[in-house]
Amino acid sequence: MTALRPEHDAGYGASYEQREPYEEPGAFEAAVDGLADPLNDPLPGRSAAPPPVPPPVNPATPPAPTAPVAPTRPSSPGPWAAGDGISGPPPAEREWSGYGPYPYTTETPAEYGQDWASQVAPEPVPIPTPPPVPTPPPVSVSVPAPRPDPGPGSGPGLPYVPVRDGMSAGGAEEATALLPTISDSDSEADAGPERPARPEPPTGGRAERRKAAKGGRGRGRTRPPGAGGPAGAPGASAPARPLSRVEARRAARALKDSPGVILSRAVGEIFISLGVLMLLFVTYQLWWTNIQADLYAGKETDKIQEGWAKGRQPGVFAPGQGFAIMHIPKLDVVVPIAEGIDKAKVLDRGMVGHYSQGRLKTAMPSDKQGNFAVAGHRNTHGEPFRYINRLEPGDKIIVETQDAYFTYDMASILPQTAPSNTGVIGPVPPGSGFSEPGRYITLTTCTPEFTSTYRMIVWGKMVEERPRDKGKPDALVG
Repeated sequence: MTALRPEHDAGYGASYEQREPYEEPGAFEAAVDGLADPLNDPLPGRSAAPPPVPPPVNPATPPAPTAPVAPTRPSSPGPWAAGDGISGPPPAEREWSGYGPYPYTTETPAEYGQDWASQVAPEPVPIPTPPPVPTPPPVSVSVPAPRPDPGPGSGPGLPYVPVRDGMSAGGAEEATALLPTISDSDSEADAGPERPARPEPPTGGRAERRKAAKGGRGRGRTRPPGAGGPAGAPGASAPARPLSRVEARRAARALKDSPGVILSRAVGEIFISLGVLMLLFVTYQLWWTNIQADLYAGKETDKIQEGWAKGRQPGVFAPGQGFAIMHIPKLDVVVPIAEGIDKAKVLDRGMVGHYSQGRLKTAMPSDKQGNFAVAGHRNTHGEPFRYINRLEPGDKIIVETQDAYFTYDMASILPQTAPSNTGVIGPVPPGSGFSEPGRYITLTTCTPEFTSTYRMIVWGKMVEERPRDKGKPDALVG
């Protein structure tokens, strides 16, 4: 039983009974029998066109996509062409997967009746692979600047190398060989700041490597990088070699200091030591002696006042013995007065000394007539007379004894005189402004400051004698 044609099911066109026959009976068989090669020769009336040869397929280049062509539907179905090699009634239309009904036109391609095996694309002819090109050794070259419009696949800073279609493995190696080789030095220069050179491993046998690892002790020590040998050996570029015994001795001798260097170093150390000692001495004189003198003077003041409280009778005092206390309210000075002007026993202990020996002997405050002369340091050792140059006429100078307070008014000052001028402590001192005998006081000290070249003199005249039982003078109370 013969199956129905698709046209009957789809309802396209007229039935087979209404169509004309294809050809005369037996015409197709006669035409086929007349061909020498029924599979390859074209039918009568057809041109023998060679089958299309597909282009060689390049594995590297994918085939270009083609847009599908939409088929057109004919206005009316036409009969099948004669001799197309298909028996049976021709269909009017046939379903084509993906594009709907496929229309058949009246014209049939010339190759339609040929063998389908002849239309299959032939296998691509293998292209012989060229021999590999030897890669040249890397050469350090500078990389040219990138082109304004680099091609595809080119990175920044690298020249564009076109890639040919169908490049084989040998062609890829050839393209790679065209690219410049960047050396390690160029990479380090582009990477950033300069890096320290990597130390080279020690060369030679096992013994030399051990000596190099130990730091070059003894005879086998190595030269530092860049140090040349005795006979012009290579520098840092050449590997270090062990020093011989003679070279090691010469190097050790070169490291020793010369006698001149040793002498200059010793002299410098001596001067530094002397400078430190002088600094310590100045500190002792200007600071420490004042502390010691103040402590001793304070103790001596307390001792004098304790003696007065016990009722000790005044009399002849021994050298260095304190017997009175001097007050200078303007300068805030309170200092004990001791017998004599001995430097070590009196003056250096922060006390004021009374001229009481030999031809320099002067009167006491309790005497009814005379000049009470004393001396004291201006600098160091308590420096009680440091600022007597600031006294002005009328400033009070008070001497406190066991029985009374003796108050003097400052009268005049002699800024500078020779140490040999002993007349300044006489009964009527010349230059003081006093013209007749009286009850006077004289203060002497060294000048200028921190020297003992000259003497500074301050004179005063007694204006009040106040017994202790009547209380303190107004200058000490206010």
